[in-house]
Amino acid sequence: MRDVIINVLKERLKHEDLIVEGSEAKYEVNIVSDEFIGKTIVQRHKIVYALLDAYIKTGEIHALTIKAHTVSESKK
Repeated sequence: MRDVIINVLKERLKHEDLIVEGSEAKYEVNIVSDEFIGKTIVQRHKIVYALLDAYIKTGEIHALTIKAHTVSESKK
């Protein structure tokens, strides 16, 4: 499932960095993308959740922790 998450996010979200860790339906996504500029934390999370929604609904992803930053935020 980790590889699926990586592939979905890579295909649908322009990013500078992407790390996905976890197993057994519990995952953490750390993503850096300038597509998050001007968006609140909630809006950023909604973007990621929307892309992974099908897997959340089936239970393949049960718990998802998201750290979503812009490129400039990641360099601080």
